[in-house]
Amino acid sequence: MAPRSLRTSFGIFHVTLAAVVLTQSILTVMHGLRVGPAGHHQVLVGGIEAIGAALFLLAPTLRVGGALMLLAFAIAIVAHGLPNGLTLLVYAAGTVFVMVHGSVWSHGRPRRIAAR
Repeated sequence: MAPRSLRTSFGIFHVTLAAVVLTQSILTVMHGLRVGPAGHHQVLVGGIEAIGAALFLLAPTLRVGGALMLLAFAIAIVAHGLPNGLTLLVYAAGTVFVMVHGSVWSHGRPRRIAAR
């Protein structure tokens, strides 16, 4: 079993990633609503991303939420170009990392995270 400090830091990373993505998504949706019809794409992509981030926080829906987040990141990177999407690449890498290792609080008990 992985040391408690590893499980704790992984849990903090998971929650922080989801909280940052959720906050940024909500801000994107709000901006899209303010600009009117020209911002419909922001509302759509930001909404998908926000739903994904919320689902990403819960162990049973972590992978579905992560997939929605990755979809939104990919759409945004394609729409705005890679140089403007470098932050999204970091978010995507973190999302994949958490999806591969799963939630530390799966089924009410810490999941084993291999310390290799």
